[in-house]
Parts: sequence; structure tokens; C-alpha cells
Amino acid sequence: MGKTYERIDGRLRTFIEAQPLFFTATAPLSGDGTVNLSPKGLKGSFAVLDELTVAYLDFAGSNAETIAHLRENGRITLMWCAFQGPPNIVRVHGRGEPVFRDDPRFKELLAHFPDIDPTPHGLRAIIVVTAGLIRDTCGYAVPFMAYEEDRELHAKRFAREDDVSLDTYFQKKEHVATSLDGLPGLPLPLPPHSV
Repeated sequence: MGKTYERIDGRLRTFIEAQPLFFTATAPLSGDGTVNLSPKGLKGSFAVLDELTVAYLDFAGSNAETIAHLRENGRITLMWCAFQGPPNIVRVHGRGEPVFRDDPRFKELLAHFPDIDPTPHGLRAIIVVTAGLIRDTCGYAVPFMAYEEDRELHAKRFAREDDVSLDTYFQKKEHVATSLDGLPGLPLPLPPHSV
């Protein structure tokens, strides 16, 4: 039923780019550490950079588990499910890296997301993932669900913030600079927007 792919192209790329939602999974090296699983949405915030590299925008939130795990060990899995059309699940297992706002690569990477105005969302990093294993499976048990539209709440909430107030928000959150397991998370103070 499942198939392994050498690259992200053709039908596979078309499927991934068409999904309005995907999930990220990361974990610390510690055997008793907290595994993290996060949903990611917002149309236009995901991009295929080349046949083995994808990226997504990492926006302001209440914690930074993915960032902390990637800084520690780089392991990440991305998963897309077909909630409409033929059943399908695609997973990209790979190595990820958070590229922060003060990184010289940040501005060039941001150009891959032309449909997103990052300002109202409190953009804090771009997560770049290099695929090591690309697989799909049947997805027969995934239910049909309809996508209606993106929620506007995140943009409305963080549009009120500038770099200074966003940094203050992050400083007050217990698990942004440090993960649930005490790993280094988002580097603070938050570097200013260079775009």
C-alpha cells in the first residue's frame, strides 16, 4: 500500500501544496522528554523549495517546542492527510532547522511565501526541512472533512504587536525561550524584522 519516493515532485508535490493543513512532529533526545505534535495552516505559509527541501513560516504562539527540538537534534516529521478526494497520507521524515529573523538567509527564504504578509502574524522563524525519507500510505481511515477558510484570529491577535511588544509577549511566556523539558527555544530578545 505505501510507497517510498526519492523526491518531492509531480503528483506528490501537487498533493502536498494543495493541502490547507499539515502536522509537524518533533521530540527531544531524552527518552522521557515531551513529544510535540502541532497542526500548521494558513494558506501560503508552506513552500516546496526544491525536490528535497520544504519550508514553512513559524508564527508567534504560546510555546516553541518545535524550535527547541530542532535546535537540539534536528529531527522532524511532516504529515499531510487527504480530507477530500482520494485517500492519501504523505510523510516527510527529515532534518529541520529554524532560520531566525536575524539570519542572513531569512530574507531570501521569505521570498518563497509571496502570498503571506508576515507582519500581522508575529513571524519569528522559517523552518527549513530537508527530506531524508518520503513516504505515502493509504489514508483509508481518514474521514472526509471540508475546508471552509483560514481563521482570522491569529492575525488579528498579533497585528496589535510590534517587535518590542512581541518580544515582551515572548518573554512572559514560560515555554517560548525554554521548552517544556528545559531545552533552549526561541532566542530572546527577539531580533527586529529585517524585511
